[in-house]
Amino acid sequence: MPNLLGETSGLMAFVRTVEAGSFSAAARDLYTTPSAVSKSVARLEKKIGTRLFFRTTRALTLTQDGQLFFQRVAPLLRELDSSDDAIRSQAAPSGRLRISMPGELAPLLLPGLFDRFAAANPDLHLDIGLTDRFVDLIREDYDVVLRVGDPTGGDLIVRHLADLPMIVVASSPFLRSWGTAGSAEALTGVPFARFMSGGMVSPLRLADGRTFIPSGRVNCDSGRALIYAARSGLGAAYLLRCLVARELNDGVLLDLAPEIALPKLPFNALHAFGRTVPLRVKLFCDFMAAEAKVIAAF
Repeated sequence: MPNLLGETSGLMAFVRTVEAGSFSAAARDLYTTPSAVSKSVARLEKKIGTRLFFRTTRALTLTQDGQLFFQRVAPLLRELDSSDDAIRSQAAPSGRLRISMPGELAPLLLPGLFDRFAAANPDLHLDIGLTDRFVDLIREDYDVVLRVGDPTGGDLIVRHLADLPMIVVASSPFLRSWGTAGSAEALTGVPFARFMSGGMVSPLRLADGRTFIPSGRVNCDSGRALIYAARSGLGAAYLLRCLVARELNDGVLLDLAPEIALPKLPFNALHAFGRTVPLRVKLFCDFMAAEAKVIAAF
């Protein structure tokens, strides 16, 4: 067996690639490029004289030698990581933290982020993008992305923060005209201000898994616009409850379907750091988990 003491970068690249599932995800974890990770693994393969991965345009899988090598090497590198973590945990987080979060939730999340998280971590530089589209975390160079709904992207690490309840709301005059919906069948006959994404009307989902496309003459690609439409009596609106908590408390909007079970949508933090999560990302996710539980209770 050749001496591998000088191949630390190749060993790290190999183990991170196995754990993260791709050169791209490993590169983000190691703060380098996919090309650099691929070349490090190739040099390691040349050094030990065997192929560790089967490479195709669509997949990266371990060879039998690669599996054996990973089983021997990975525990050693994890020990090194644990030692490093013990030292780094004593230090304050620093550097840039690039975040993407839904624009609809920003008014609920940003005050705490600025008032408490930023104040408690003065060496962090926050770079925040507000958008409701599904960003490409790696291509757009985000550290962590907050999203509502089932996660997409098989290479990403998903941390579940909370489940956010949905609600169907309408104005008081609208309820006087249409009444409350006591059944799913009754709900299908109610006109809605509808959420539109990618040219398609989003379905209304029930807790039992049934869905239907609501009827209506107002389509919007913004939850805030749906709230205004519902307040104006142009239709009911199917929204995250936390987005209309103030309107519900003030009596501006009312629950149109209090007896119909609606789903809760998962609110997740996604990143691509594999097993070694930077302290700045871990602390941010911990903070957001606490904030998410608060807005889930609205």
